[in-house]
Amino acid sequence: MAKVTYRNYIKHLKSIIRMYEEGAKDNDLLDDSDAQGVLARAEAAINKICGQDSAYTARFKAILEGAYIDRFRAELVIGIIKALKSDLEDGYLYSFSELVRGEMFENLIEMAEHLVEEGYKDAAAVIACASLESHLRELSTKNGISLDYVANDGSSRKKKAEHLNQELGKNAYSLFDQKQITAWLDLRNNAAHGNYAEYDADQVAKLIEWVRDFISKYPA
Repeated sequence: MAKVTYRNYIKHLKSIIRMYEEGAKDNDLLDDSDAQGVLARAEAAINKICGQDSAYTARFKAILEGAYIDRFRAELVIGIIKALKSDLEDGYLYSFSELVRGEMFENLIEMAEHLVEEGYKDAAAVIACASLESHLRELSTKNGISLDYVANDGSSRKKKAEHLNQELGKNAYSLFDQKQITAWLDLRNNAAHGNYAEYDADQVAKLIEWVRDFISKYPA
């Protein structure tokens, strides 16, 4: 599962390095417009791959805050991008617990995939959505979001998946992902309540593919 995302990330980083090298091949440094492009792409890639709390992000911010011209900033940032690419290629970015959970979720997704291929779309939908909900809880814990809330009667209750999705959508992933999760959770509700005619096998297959990509893109 993670290997697919690794390849995509590495491809993205290579394209940034290539952009820098092509722009700088006739001179020692890029011109200002190319430097801005490299910095913008590098910032987006580092934030996407590493999040806000990584050493890569801290180094990148330090370079931006330093008293450098943009052309020199781009040269320094490319060093970070190259190091990040190497660590991705060597598999050093994910913790052991993230890899274990990733393998567990992949097994469930493969089970759901097998079920939908055999014609059991409803069971497949339940398993895929259960994997998604479980991952939302793991992501919430990783991002410091409480899984519980205090009800009006003073009791502690578990937040529903959509509640966690709304909170996670503020900083853990994009608004597009948040809206897509809302749609998949609606499919889950139909499956759980026996409204089997409200979705078809093709939608479940797309759900499974999306959940696999989402879990890989945002490891917990």
